[in-house]
Amino acid sequence: MNMFVDQIKIEVHAGKGGDGMVAFRREKYVPNGGPAGGDGGRGGSIILKVDEGLRTLMDFRYHRIFKAKNGGNGMSKQMTGPSAEDTIIAVPQGTTVRDLDTGEIIGDLVEKDQELVVAKGGRGGRGNIHFASAKNPAPEIAENGEPGEDHYLELELKMLADVGLIGFPSVGKSTLLSVVTGAKPKIAAYEFTTLTPNLGMVMLPDGRDFAMADMPGLIEGASKGIGLGLKFLRHIERTRVLLHLVDMSSEDPHQAIERYRQINKELANYDPELLKRPQIVVATKMDLPNSADNLATFKADLAADKTLEKQPEIFPISAVTHQGVQQLMQLTADLLDKTPAFDSESHDKELVAEYRAAAPDKTDEADFTITKDEDGTWVLGGEKLIRLFKMTDLTHEESQLRFARQLRHMGVDDALRAKGVQDGDLVRIEKFVFEFIQ
Repeated sequence: MNMFVDQIKIEVHAGKGGDGMVAFRREKYVPNGGPAGGDGGRGGSIILKVDEGLRTLMDFRYHRIFKAKNGGNGMSKQMTGPSAEDTIIAVPQGTTVRDLDTGEIIGDLVEKDQELVVAKGGRGGRGNIHFASAKNPAPEIAENGEPGEDHYLELELKMLADVGLIGFPSVGKSTLLSVVTGAKPKIAAYEFTTLTPNLGMVMLPDGRDFAMADMPGLIEGASKGIGLGLKFLRHIERTRVLLHLVDMSSEDPHQAIERYRQINKELANYDPELLKRPQIVVATKMDLPNSADNLATFKADLAADKTLEKQPEIFPISAVTHQGVQQLMQLTADLLDKTPAFDSESHDKELVAEYRAAAPDKTDEADFTITKDEDGTWVLGGEKLIRLFKMTDLTHEESQLRFARQLRHMGVDDALRAKGVQDGDLVRIEKFVFEFIQ
């Protein structure tokens, strides 16, 4: 069964940089060989790239964790390790990328072949050739590769349509789309026939064309998640012109105005900016017996509505008999020609606070944190400190001493003393434990 997936959460883990090497030249008849350890290669990044052939995020349903390869380690004779290839992930056009840890939107992929680096690979560690000096001409110091970035992301697909068909279920949206485009949506005489947005291209005789989307039916309370709810509303954000379809075949002559108001109310509740879109009211099913009388009542109700700043244009059609359909498409194209693109992220910006994580208590911004375990062990953390720790080659004593100097320079020693650390107390960084000495 063809499923439409338009929102998914994934994990991306970039590759670690290759480790630098400690090595020395040992060649016969070559005096003063010196250090010759090469650098590590760069870790692979994870990149999202637009693939116009994709229409949903279905491929991510069973594959949500992506890991890039690590860079190669440095080698002797000053040879740099190989860099890892980047991991390219194909996404549909119209994908918005949100970082779930911060709540920020980090990218909006709308252009053909557009790319977005969502996790950067770590740089390779430096070999011991970089640490030689007059005081230490043969250093046993090399860096481990930098860790790659890890991120938890939400991908959200918003269809890229110039024109959106909106209205209550069963007002004729799918029928109109099937008549004016090559799309073949499911059509039936019951509500919520359309469970996923359908997209088609309208080609006019004068050479103009535009993309039209048949959105799932909307009911009262959709902006709060009732019915198909947000599954419908998020796809409206990118459209430039709305065709608001209203069924004129009801036995109740005032049903049309009630449903027209309910649809606009749900748009306003979700994002008031949507009401600024140019909107054509399309009176549908004009081939049925009650339609002409209901249309007259609908026009009278609109004229009597004092809350409307501007009376909307009403265009009657019958998608079954094709009455007025071609003229409606010409009118829509004319309106598109003079309608600019709208800010599709206004609603997203309001939601950022909902996802934003609380910042932990940190010392010296994000450099390091100090806590204490129940057993009395001091625990060091923080983004910068952990990065330095992971890039330290602890198998060589000189590297350990260099790391200790880095901690002292960051102010870790003074901060520990200020918190009451005593001579001989244990200090832990991840799984590495050492004894504090004054």
